[in-house]
Amino acid sequence: MSGFRFNPPPNWLLPEGWVPSDGWQPDPSWPPPPPGWQLWLADPPGAAPVTGAIPHQHGPQPAAPVGRKWGWFGRNRRQSEASELEELKAWIAQAHGADAAQVAGLVHRTRHEAAVLLTQARAQAEGIVEEARQAVKDIKREAKQVAKDAETTRKETERQRSEIYQAESRLTELRAQIVTTDETVLLQQAGIYAYRHQLHDAVAYRSRLDSLKAEIKDLARNKQAVLAATDWTVNGSAREGRKMIRDFSKLMLRAYNAEADYAVRTMRPHRLTSLVDRLYKSRETIAKLGATMHIRISDAYHDARVRELQLTADFLQKKDEEKEAQRETRAREREEAAAQRELDREREKLNKELNHYEAALERLRSQGNHDAVRDMESKLAEIQQALQDVDARAANVRTGYVYVVSNIGAFGGSIVKIGMTRRLEPLDRVYELSGAAVPFRFDVHALIFSKDAVGLETRLHQEFADQRVNRVNSRKEFFYVTPTEVRTALERLAGEHLVEFSETPQALEWRASKMG
Repeated sequence: MSGFRFNPPPNWLLPEGWVPSDGWQPDPSWPPPPPGWQLWLADPPGAAPVTGAIPHQHGPQPAAPVGRKWGWFGRNRRQSEASELEELKAWIAQAHGADAAQVAGLVHRTRHEAAVLLTQARAQAEGIVEEARQAVKDIKREAKQVAKDAETTRKETERQRSEIYQAESRLTELRAQIVTTDETVLLQQAGIYAYRHQLHDAVAYRSRLDSLKAEIKDLARNKQAVLAATDWTVNGSAREGRKMIRDFSKLMLRAYNAEADYAVRTMRPHRLTSLVDRLYKSRETIAKLGATMHIRISDAYHDARVRELQLTADFLQKKDEEKEAQRETRAREREEAAAQRELDREREKLNKELNHYEAALERLRSQGNHDAVRDMESKLAEIQQALQDVDARAANVRTGYVYVVSNIGAFGGSIVKIGMTRRLEPLDRVYELSGAAVPFRFDVHALIFSKDAVGLETRLHQEFADQRVNRVNSRKEFFYVTPTEVRTALERLAGEHLVEFSETPQALEWRASKMG
């Protein structure tokens, strides 16, 4: 075309001097020209005309130029960047002359800036990676510290739980030693019931209870049992208000008396504290329910009913003690009667023998058998001495036998019974103890005869007072001691009276039962 020449973009890399033919269109795969780039430039004055046609921007792709591959950057990519740059410079110098150096410089600066940017990006990336690594380390360290704190907290929690469990166990033990609930034992370590009212016998307590019940009835009859508001009105009527107060007061008093009567009926000495507390709570409940009309149980009436509970507990305890004393008295009387019967039978037997020997002695004397007379007189002297001993024992109630027995099958090997009997045959008393009340017979460790058997028994009981099985009832003669310990005490207390002592019980029935 005359007056124009073809100006391919530098990124197309076409052969030098190549002129497009008519209808030529750029390859769509080529990169687009730079913004504002002119494909056809006017020829300078005097320039040779350039043949060719101005190509359309869209159309079929022309054949590739002959003699060269498509583009410098489409060549073998294994060449180094330096050789590509040199070839680019040479081509630009041929195509554009004086402007080639500027373009090459621009490309060089662009590559340099890209390298600088790449270095900065790498440095920034490494910084970000390092920060991430440090953050991960911090997180791990914090996680370890949190885990360590959690473990410390867990151990502290376990320690606190252990302390709480020990404290609760200790509290349970202490509660078991205090009389505050229905199930606790009656006595503390002292083993004595604390009477609230000291009277000498159950009859006196019964008389005091009757007087107190009369006092309670008088309080209720005189309207001193329940206190309530006096200015209450119903629908503006004071009369109706007084009637309502009176009805509700009766209802509240009936509920309170029902609780108090139940406490009296179910009273046991060891339940006194809990029943008094229950009655007090009942009074408080009535006061809350009647708060609107100021209905409440008076202090005088409540105190009277509490004293009734205390007297009832004292009366029951005293009655039990008197019954126990009566049982012991009857047992002692039965023992004394049995001993007296034995003494009477022995005296009767000795008197018969005495009469028989006296008659025989008279016959021997009449016959003049002096040797037989001497033997008979000796026997008569023995019988007379035996009669004197029986009379002495009958006259001296302190004479008798102290026995030490055990029952390993019933009570184990560390409990013995130390008692006293006035029987002529002390084993009869042991046989009675081995009755149906125990599964096995008692074994006898010692039978000590003494003219002061009562005193010897008392000294032994005092020796082992701290080891009594029953600390409440001193008439129960069982002790937490071994037969060996009793023998040591007897050697010191009984002296010459101790003839024989067996430390090991035979326990034939118990041993045979174990073998079977």
